[in-house]
Amino acid sequence: MEIDGRKIKAFRAEIWRFYKAHGRDLPWRRTRDPYRIFVSELMLQQTQVARALVRYPAFVRRFPDFTALSRAKKRNVLAAWQGLGYNRRAVALWNASKAIVRRHRGRLPRDEGSLIALPGVGKGTAGALRAFAYDLPAVFIETNIRRVFIHFFFPGKKNVSDAALMPFIERALDRKRPREWYSALMDYGAMLGGREKENPNVRSAHYKRQGRFKGSRRELRGKVLAYLLAHQRASEKELSAKLGFPLLKTREAVASLKKDGLLP
Repeated sequence: MEIDGRKIKAFRAEIWRFYKAHGRDLPWRRTRDPYRIFVSELMLQQTQVARALVRYPAFVRRFPDFTALSRAKKRNVLAAWQGLGYNRRAVALWNASKAIVRRHRGRLPRDEGSLIALPGVGKGTAGALRAFAYDLPAVFIETNIRRVFIHFFFPGKKNVSDAALMPFIERALDRKRPREWYSALMDYGAMLGGREKENPNVRSAHYKRQGRFKGSRRELRGKVLAYLLAHQRASEKELSAKLGFPLLKTREAVASLKKDGLLP
């Protein structure tokens, strides 16, 4: 699809206009500390901003830099993470801090390859880190950015691939202030996601509807981990009785937590 320069110009103007009036004041936007930005990026993977806002301040107070986090016990890191879900991200963050201290003298690297080599960091997160921590003109995509570009440039289209979106993201990028530009894009995307009508991301080729949480394996794993963090030890029978899940499912949850290296 040919990219219309005039439409890009109008698009930028609309994004900046909205951001000037409705930009969100978030704690990780008030800092240039790469460590704090790194923590926020991993927290925000598959987690709503409102939930991250609750845990972020206490987490960075308790673990103020990569060295402090790398020296912490896994149990304490997981305990500080409780309420955010997807606990594997906490372990990834902990392991990444160890790698950063060991390989990069406690400083978050700038180059994409070194970032992607860290636990919990994929291409999208690496791009976000380069933009937000170092104000570099990285080209990347995430949920809110995807939503904005589908909305503006692919109206009525279905199965829109990220590959189709990337040229538009690159062309629209404000290379003089990428950090602020991506904040503006994400805020516009969050606004679109809160509308009652169709979420544009439903038309993405990569869209997957999340399964129900209540009664799910995810819920049970979370409850087992939270109980063990609070009580340190418990038999599978005790967990089954206390949490109200069948013994077989409880055993499966414990086994999967052990396999993922999540048990304290």
